[in-house]
Parts: sequence; structure tokens; C-alpha cells
Amino acid sequence: MRRDIFQAVADPTRRAIIALIAIQAMTPNAIAENFDSSRQAVSKHLKILIECELIKQEHQGREIYYSLEVEKMQEIDQWLAQFRAIWETKFNQLDELLAVMKNQTKK
Repeated sequence: MRRDIFQAVADPTRRAIIALIAIQAMTPNAIAENFDSSRQAVSKHLKILIECELIKQEHQGREIYYSLEVEKMQEIDQWLAQFRAIWETKFNQLDELLAVMKNQTKK
């Protein structure tokens, strides 16, 4: 079953896992050391992230390393881009209004 990437990033633990492995590939044990939850709980989060194709696993000898699928993160960025454009427009309008108000108080 393929899950929605937004479902995956809705959970704070999964966001923290993404942030960890964005820096470097890590083993499940190394990831689990960063959380107060059990290794099994972290494994469930990793499974969801794999199903969403946000992370990939690579076998190196007996170890499995998890790393971020950067291209998949672009799907989230593209969705956010529409809101970023709206926010930037609103902030620019606010800047213009504040400049007008500042000029009026100087007079």
C-alpha cells in the first residue's frame, strides 16, 4: 500500500527522522538512539517513510542504512510553493502599507 507523503510528514517523529537522515545515512539503531521510543516504534515510522518513498534503504554488509529521497521531497516543496507565493505577496503588501503609514506619521 502506497501512503501519501503528507500523511508521513504529519507526524513529528517522522519529521525528526527525515531531518536526521537528511544529513547522513543512518542505521535503524543509530536513528532509534535519538528518540525515547522503542526500536520497534522507530521501525514502524521507517516503514511508513519507505512506503511513501521519502526514504530509501541500502544494504551494506549486515547493516541497513536509511537515507533521504531528496527528489521526493520536491513534491512537498511544490505543494508549499503555492502558499509561499501567497505569503510573499501578503508580506509585500504589508511592507508597502507600513511604509505608507510611517511616511504619514512623519508629516
